[in-house]
Amino acid sequence: MTNFRKLGRHAGHRISMLRTLVSQLVKHERIETTVTKAKEVRRLADNMIQLGKEGSLDSARRAAGFVRGDDVLHKIFTELAYRYKDRDGGYTRLLRTRIRVGDAAPMAYIEFIDRENELRQSNPATPQPPQRVPLDPWDKSRLMKQVAPPKEEKISIIH
Repeated sequence: MTNFRKLGRHAGHRISMLRTLVSQLVKHERIETTVTKAKEVRRLADNMIQLGKEGSLDSARRAAGFVRGDDVLHKIFTELAYRYKDRDGGYTRLLRTRIRVGDAAPMAYIEFIDRENELRQSNPATPQPPQRVPLDPWDKSRLMKQVAPPKEEKISIIH
């Protein structure tokens, strides 16, 4: 079982194609490609934004080893990292558009959210629910006794 789509290409071609697609997405902030390629690009582009938000030298080297172009790398670590500093994930959106004429492949736009000229407005980032602190067994049993209604006894009359 693999963790990625093979996209009908050998490994070197697939990695090269995905590097180019991620770099073009960062550069233009919206590209049109097939749905299956867009799903793979979304995963990798979100990883690049996470590296940009970390901002360490190690993350910069890891991102530089993947994306193509110094301008793309600079944009990841400055503009996009600042834009998504408060968001925990989900930096891209996939919008299905049409069926390609030549081979009937489903096409889709993949774009970054929270930017100008969006195709669709993004929902705000969902806040994380507060963490529940577990109760110790004594407090829990005391609370259960307060909440539970008293048991009613049935009175039966025998004649």
